[in-house]
Amino acid sequence: MDTKEFKITIERILKTNYGKSIDKAKDYEKYNALSKAVMGTIIDNWDKTAEVYAKGKQAYYLSAEFLMGRALGNNLMNLGIYDEVKKVLEELKININDIEEIEEDVGLGNGGLGRLAACFMDSSAATNIPLTGYGIRYSHGLFKQSFKEGFQIEQADNWLKYGDPWSIRCEDDAVIVEFGDEKVKAIPYDTPIIGYGTNNINKLRLFKAEPLQDFDFELFNSQEYTEAVKEKNKAEDISRVLYPNDSTVEGKMLRLKQQYFFVSAALKDLVRSFKKQHGNSFELFKDYHAIQLNDTHPVVAIPELMRILIDEEKLSYDKAWEITVATFSYTNHTILREALEEWDIELYKKIIPSVYKIVKEIDKRFIRILGQKKYSYEKINSMKIIYKGRIRMAWLAIHGTHATNGVAELHTDILKNQELKDWYELYPDRFLNKTNGITPRRWLAFCNKELSAFITELLGSDNWITDLSALKGLEKYIDDKVVLNKFLEIKQLKKEQLAVYINKNEKIEIDPNSLFDIQIKRLHEYKRQLLNAFGILDLYFRLKENPQIDIVPRTFIFGAKAAPGYLRAKGIIKFVNEIANLINNDAEINNKIKVVFVQNYRVSYGEKLFPAADISEQISTAGKEASGTGNMKFMLNGTPTIGTYDGANVEIVQEAGEENNFIFGARVEEIEKIKDTYSPKEYYETVTGLKRVVDTLIDGTFDDGDTGMFEELYNSLLEGASWHSPDNYFIFRDFADYRDAQNKVDKAYKDRLNWAKKCLMNIANAGKFSSDRTILEYAKEIWKVEAKQA
Repeated sequence: MDTKEFKITIERILKTNYGKSIDKAKDYEKYNALSKAVMGTIIDNWDKTAEVYAKGKQAYYLSAEFLMGRALGNNLMNLGIYDEVKKVLEELKININDIEEIEEDVGLGNGGLGRLAACFMDSSAATNIPLTGYGIRYSHGLFKQSFKEGFQIEQADNWLKYGDPWSIRCEDDAVIVEFGDEKVKAIPYDTPIIGYGTNNINKLRLFKAEPLQDFDFELFNSQEYTEAVKEKNKAEDISRVLYPNDSTVEGKMLRLKQQYFFVSAALKDLVRSFKKQHGNSFELFKDYHAIQLNDTHPVVAIPELMRILIDEEKLSYDKAWEITVATFSYTNHTILREALEEWDIELYKKIIPSVYKIVKEIDKRFIRILGQKKYSYEKINSMKIIYKGRIRMAWLAIHGTHATNGVAELHTDILKNQELKDWYELYPDRFLNKTNGITPRRWLAFCNKELSAFITELLGSDNWITDLSALKGLEKYIDDKVVLNKFLEIKQLKKEQLAVYINKNEKIEIDPNSLFDIQIKRLHEYKRQLLNAFGILDLYFRLKENPQIDIVPRTFIFGAKAAPGYLRAKGIIKFVNEIANLINNDAEINNKIKVVFVQNYRVSYGEKLFPAADISEQISTAGKEASGTGNMKFMLNGTPTIGTYDGANVEIVQEAGEENNFIFGARVEEIEKIKDTYSPKEYYETVTGLKRVVDTLIDGTFDDGDTGMFEELYNSLLEGASWHSPDNYFIFRDFADYRDAQNKVDKAYKDRLNWAKKCLMNIANAGKFSSDRTILEYAKEIWKVEAKQA
């Protein structure tokens, strides 16, 4: 890197873009100038990578979410120029940390689904796998979260307010997407995905919706100002917000438009480029394209490719179906039947009528196949793609692809043996497992530089950054007191850094010498933040009764967003904040426990929380969490898990040892046995302390602002609701076990060296959970795509 030229480039960009010298530029202007200067250094490699990839088969990842987080620091690290750039900035009297902090998170995702997509993009570039991501360039992300009197407040997440120096608008590659009553332009924006330790640069292509005519001059001249821009607003609504509220018909229509918009644009993009190279030889399409459907959101791609091949390219139905099934594969991310997406056929008929005709034909032919196999009337009904006026997207996904994968061993087993048993019996060769992973670049090398440097020192090499299995070499230090104490020093440093950050952002002081107990993830009932809250409240009441209880001071940290329309999840947030208000203002507790719910949890906040955690809360109801990736991030940063035998927790304890984690609660087999006869009231009446904490929802201990949220929560646990049974997620069943496990955590934490051993064993055995391993398995076993070096 020519640092002198790089410095000149930054100064030139500031002058040409903002008319400012460095000393007068604002931080966001410096950020943009620096980012654009970096972009200038990678364009040649990006172009070369595209040329190399175009010669063979490529994979494409279709996802409604890409939760990328910040780009600058991670990109500098992957390019191997972080320290050089830091030095250049110092010469310009710029603090690199200030520049990194000004960057907005690219928060185009809701949780694990979108973050997994981001990790896969990083890993594909690092392993030289030709993978392109396709999605939507939302103008606004999910939402920015704040709290007012303990209630979640949602505000627009304008991640583009300072511009986007990391993407290029590709006007020439625009395509037209047609709905039943509207046509819009899909404008691609390309973002480089920079590979670590390689010249390869992959691509994330996100589409923005724009009108064919953005302004009607005649209408405006007739003083019909609103009508003059009506089509513009209507088109731009499609890519305006991630997951718009769909509690109304209009909201559902917009969601469906979003899904069809990006998959239609992606497929038209692929078909166009294919025809440039291969003409109309569509029998070769599957030999050059492998398309992964990330959950059910992009499954409309199956009938859309059929429509393109049949209606536009004039292939026969049978030939189009053969190509479609061979091209697509599907990842299932949920065991929750209620989360398996379905669409009302009337919406399909209205929004995408030509696609609905294809779905209807697919279903008709599928029913014929089942009939030929002598399936019963009842069995056929249970497997129909269209049933009672609804399109079952998961069923369409399994039937219309050549591979369906779960994302953890337990998850895949449950799919095959329970939830999708009929489908597994029909298509046994299509089902396989691909345990999720995380990128070690962002989630250790970048976010925990101190620990990363120490690991490199111990192993004598930094090759673990691209081969995470190398961490196994740390086991030889398991009894080395110097190493264990050094680890504890680094953990303490990360806790101190987090305490400063929380004090700055939340205006709450926390004690870095306390045990940091952290649960950060999407707010959903099955993830059981409520169990955590009950556990904290129980500990508080016990301390009030007996202040002499000998416990390690503990700081409980939550981070989660509740979907705007998910009222019960919002009630849980309010409940946790009420608990925090009670405990944090009780001087008698003498700071033995403290509760913090951080606001606007996101990737960049996670980069500070994961390295600082002492214990990782992974307490979902067994059999409900498909995988989880937060558990892997904690593990990689040396944090034992307190959790159920669920999702990837199962494989974590298999790798690191149950003795180095804290497993509790009913397992899948027990829940299957008791679910039909489960009586939460028995636990409520007999488990010590349980009734006391549950009753705080209705006895006036806490105030829900007369919303009825807490009473509704209480009733859902003891009486159930129209759509589920009482205590649907077995919180009462696991409450006592959870308390016992937390007591074990407290006892184990007091033995500092032995605790450090548990932490080091978790790091040493985190190798399996690299997304590099996952992406290479996809490439070899599903996509049949080979690595190519640019």
